[in-house]
Amino acid sequence: MKIILTLLTLALTFTACGGGKKEKQAQIEALQKELTTLQNDKEKIALKITETEAKLEKLDTTITDRKNAKLVSADTVYSGDFSHYIELQGKIDADNISYISPRGLGGQVQQIFVKKGDYIKVGTPILRLDDAIVRQNVVAAQKGLETIRVQQALAKTLYDRQKALWDQNIGAEIQVLQAKANVDALQTQLNAAQEGIKTAQEQLKTSMVYSNVAGYIDDINVRVGELFAGATGLGPQIKVINTSSLKATVNIPENYMNRITKGATVQVIVADLNRTINGNITFTSMNVDPNQRGFTADIKIPYDAALKPNQLAQIRILDYAANSAITVPINIVQSDENSKYLFIAEKSSNGTITAVKRNVQVGAFFGDMVEIKGGLKNADLIITQGYQNIYDGQLLKLTN
Repeated sequence: MKIILTLLTLALTFTACGGGKKEKQAQIEALQKELTTLQNDKEKIALKITETEAKLEKLDTTITDRKNAKLVSADTVYSGDFSHYIELQGKIDADNISYISPRGLGGQVQQIFVKKGDYIKVGTPILRLDDAIVRQNVVAAQKGLETIRVQQALAKTLYDRQKALWDQNIGAEIQVLQAKANVDALQTQLNAAQEGIKTAQEQLKTSMVYSNVAGYIDDINVRVGELFAGATGLGPQIKVINTSSLKATVNIPENYMNRITKGATVQVIVADLNRTINGNITFTSMNVDPNQRGFTADIKIPYDAALKPNQLAQIRILDYAANSAITVPINIVQSDENSKYLFIAEKSSNGTITAVKRNVQVGAFFGDMVEIKGGLKNADLIITQGYQNIYDGQLLKLTN
């Protein structure tokens, strides 16, 4: 055995050293010969397949029909939730927008204590009006009061003396009555003068204008030296906005009056901020605007520092919803002189797929989807692409 192994080892060594090239060339020639044989066989098989198919097509015409089947795409439909919204243009607004006005008739501005953007509380001083004339009126009223007080004191003294003499049966009764009437008249004048002073002092207080609301100063349209009356023909002179309570407002066309009521579900979309706020209608106006032919609705929204009054917003109001609705893309629904229809792909037992024209009853639509109220059922296979040029009964081929 050892001798045999030794001889084999020597033979392999010799072959590797001297016969490797010849063996490789022999393998190449063998493979090339085998490839030529396979190619010849392939041509014969392909020709045989063609001849067989031609014979089969003469006997079975459905094969040709399947070859000419229309290539389409289809989707299975299922029932689900469907919602229809009315889309309108609205805006963000604040519940509390106030305008500062004077307690009195107004006057010339002497000093302004606030500026745009300041946050103010109730009672914050806003500006001071010219009070020179009112102060003079107060001084004059006080001096007039003192004069009447002196006159009233003198009249009282004269009355007391006249009364004392009359008690001693000296003098005439008419003198006592006149003295008493004089005292009473001066007392009335004294009371009126005191009320006049109170009025003048109250007018003096109106020269200081205070805020009766809290919020941010949004606009100041008055300067020192100008007259302040609260509002002019150009609008309010000082506006205060409190953004802690916000709302969205929208004008709804009157033809939706019976479909949209207080409490309706709403989406407020502020595209500039990429925000969608869900809410409900909290107020609807009782009258129709004769100019815009619509009514106003408000939607309460939570505070957001990024939201500003008069900012544009898209308002989507839910006016119809169905829990178990079948919906399809609106573009696949076609019309003829009798009805609306679409095509479904129906599979037969022999594996062929046929186009079937199905009349449908459509309902509401939103976006690119439409509700089908009749004509379709769950798991129907609707044709979504390639439906334009097919006919009822045409053979189909579905894309993967």
